[in-house]
Amino acid sequence: MADAKRLFAALVASTLLASMPDVSWATEQAQQRRAGRDVRQDTRQGSRHTKQDCRAANQKSNSQCRQDKRDTKQNGRQAARDIKY
Repeated sequence: MADAKRLFAALVASTLLASMPDVSWATEQAQQRRAGRDVRQDTRQGSRHTKQDCRAANQKSNSQCRQDKRDTKQNGRQAARDIKY
């Protein structure tokens, strides 16, 4: 009977230890998603400021300012992808 309890305890312990790497991977993945989301949110603000500054300086046409905004957002998306993958 005591051997059965030891065997059961060893089985439970090995199962728990085997599942530990999965938990740490999930946590790391969540942190990567959060960091990527933060980068994209910051990028949105930055792209708005880029377009506002462009329009205020009256350096380019509206379509060129929109393209600058798109480029800024695309760079932010790529940075988020680099974090996640």
